[in-house]
Amino acid sequence: MFKRLNTTVLGISTDSIYSHKIFTQTSPSGRKINYPLLSDRTQKVSKTYGVLNEDEGFAWRGAFIVDPEGKIQGWITNPQPIGRNIDELIRIIAALQFNRETGRGAQAGWKPGDPGIPTGWEYVGKY
Repeated sequence: MFKRLNTTVLGISTDSIYSHKIFTQTSPSGRKINYPLLSDRTQKVSKTYGVLNEDEGFAWRGAFIVDPEGKIQGWITNPQPIGRNIDELIRIIAALQFNRETGRGAQAGWKPGDPGIPTGWEYVGKY
């Protein structure tokens, strides 16, 4: 699905490359990963993106949507025991692309194929 959206996915964690290797070889979910896993052993990336729990030495589960110009357009951060909703991430990416192409907004519940709504101050409160 991400390929259809012309979107690159990177997995980044504070685990070592060796942990990633074992995870992708032994875990049923790890075997399904078809994108690069990057190691943030220095925790620099996690700190920069504000997901590092410095007290406990791990990163929260975060997903960041970065546009072609390198600007963060959306993010979701979950506590450690809660996984991310991939369907919602895909919806957000599709909605951002829709907005970029049409100038229209993607209201709550919007899905690809929906007409969206006009944006601008004159439309506030009308939808």
